[in-house]
Amino acid sequence: MAKNKRAKDMSNHEIRGELMKKGKSLSQLGIENGLAKTTVRNALDKPYPKGERIIADALGMQPHDIWPSRYSMSN
Repeated sequence: MAKNKRAKDMSNHEIRGELMKKGKSLSQLGIENGLAKTTVRNALDKPYPKGERIIADALGMQPHDIWPSRYSMSN
């Protein structure tokens, strides 16, 4: 069941691809936001609200649109 919920989330490849289209990288986002260059990357694998917000802002989206499984009321 958890696998089905994650299937609705954007994949890490999709996220990285969308960032590339905007000329951004996860490392760059970390540095621009006063974090270590590897910190924002943590949001790809586990809940990390600050990192999720940084990525979502860079993509012009909301975190719940990228990771609906993390924000679902039925979790």
